[in-house]
Amino acid sequence: MIRIEKLTKKFNNFIAVDNLSLEIKRGEFFAFLGPNAAGKTTTIKMLTGLIKPTSGRAYIGGYDIQDDYIEARSLISYIPDFPFLYEKLTAKEFVEFIGELYGIERKKLEKEYSMYFELLGLTGYKNHLIEDFSHGMKQKLIFTAAFIHDPKVIIIDEPMVGLDPHSARAVKDILKAKLKKGVTIFVSTHTLSFAEELADRIAIIDKGRLVAEGTFDTLSRISGIKGKLEDVFLRITEEENRTDIKDV
Repeated sequence: MIRIEKLTKKFNNFIAVDNLSLEIKRGEFFAFLGPNAAGKTTTIKMLTGLIKPTSGRAYIGGYDIQDDYIEARSLISYIPDFPFLYEKLTAKEFVEFIGELYGIERKKLEKEYSMYFELLGLTGYKNHLIEDFSHGMKQKLIFTAAFIHDPKVIIIDEPMVGLDPHSARAVKDILKAKLKKGVTIFVSTHTLSFAEELADRIAIIDKGRLVAEGTFDTLSRISGIKGKLEDVFLRITEEENRTDIKDV
């Protein structure tokens, strides 16, 4: 469902992403991990068409995100770590606006956003201005807006930022339900327990380069550590011990 071929992004002489290739299948939960400034967000922005790669290609559902932007973008929902929202709208007005952009019939739209508002604890705030929302409430609203058009691919940068434990659990339950319906989920996160719980496969990048890829068991084996993903991640990203490794 997602194919990344030799994706590279340079900013002047700085290489943010270096010759990255990945393939994520339909219905797979794929965790994309790395230290700060490893190139995760730059990769996501290229994957969603927000910035152009210096070289290489990214495909969503077989569509090139650069050449077939409208077709590829129609399959995606992107949830950034700090969402941009129209803060003079109410929560209800915002999701109605998003629904109209995707051409969702009004009755279906109301049913969908009402369900997600209930699950995420926003029902009592649907007529409140977004400018009065906390970061966590804004995050829940952007999740609602991302889910209502039934995307085939969900790309998330730091999903748990600002969410209280109840909302975090609700988001995880919704994502699990999406996976059962064949939705592909690509997540970048520093919350390694979240990745360990849900990910089918994991990729780790460091300084823009892929350094490990595979299931948690595979990464545990090649790191030589039997424990939590946090311990495996720290071992793999230790520069003095690091070699390029990939499960093929």
